[in-house]
Amino acid sequence: MGFFAKLKHGLSKTRNAIIESAEALFLNRTIDESLLEEFEELLIMADVGPQSATSIISGLRERINKGKIRDISDLKVALKEEIKNILREGTKIICAGEKPYVILAVGVNGVGKTTTIGKLARHFTDNGFTVTLAAADTFRAAAIEQLEIWAKRAGAQIVKHRGGADPAAVAFDAVTSAKAKNIDIVIIDTAGRLHTKVNLMEELKKIKRIVSREISYAPHEVLLVVDATSGQNAINQAKMFNEAVGVTGIALTKLDGTAKGGIILAINKELGIPVKLIGVGEGIDDLQDFNAEEFVEALFG
Repeated sequence: MGFFAKLKHGLSKTRNAIIESAEALFLNRTIDESLLEEFEELLIMADVGPQSATSIISGLRERINKGKIRDISDLKVALKEEIKNILREGTKIICAGEKPYVILAVGVNGVGKTTTIGKLARHFTDNGFTVTLAAADTFRAAAIEQLEIWAKRAGAQIVKHRGGADPAAVAFDAVTSAKAKNIDIVIIDTAGRLHTKVNLMEELKKIKRIVSREISYAPHEVLLVVDATSGQNAINQAKMFNEAVGVTGIALTKLDGTAKGGIILAINKELGIPVKLIGVGEGIDDLQDFNAEEFVEALFG
């Protein structure tokens, strides 16, 4: 399957939760206020988020009042347009300017952060860039080993210290080494202990400070990896990491296994942080730049 086919297949549970449920809800019923209230509840249940749900319902209500929605067919067209209005595409991750281009990858454990870093590294090396991975998640020995495996797969270099070492020191060594070797891109893996832990956030701030001293405007990208299946918890994670290190983009993983894909709308509407990458499987090519138009087309099947 190509990526669009995988995306369409991956969004099947979300499609059922939003589009097909809407069709069933509106079937043989008068489109009135009580129906819109039920639909709003349905959207919230699909983790579209209260702000996005309110925005969609307001848009539909306005169209209904103007006589533009008369049946389920009109509703689907209108719903598609309202969803498109909410989704924002971030600029693609493009390395430019002073080398190395530094990406700081953050996120809680279990979201697929290290795997996402590996796939991103492979994407860059496939396109002719040189890449160094920084194993700054020194809290988990397995994280260093996992990153080593991905570095080999991607044809990237890796900078690592022993387990328990200072993560900021690893990031510093990776950046200075990359500068000396004229490497194009540095991707820094970080610990993902509970996002509510103050010490983790302080650790991330320290890494960011150290890196910015060595490279102008670095990190150039702070990429938050979130798991689509975590639903509204993804919003809480994004808020915490954004406050600590200023998230510039989101990589949304595991879209293929959830009915909560509506979280992509909530992230856009409530946080204003663009989704830049989406993952729809375990394959090396299953992480792609987020395309709002493609996403909506896949969602509506």
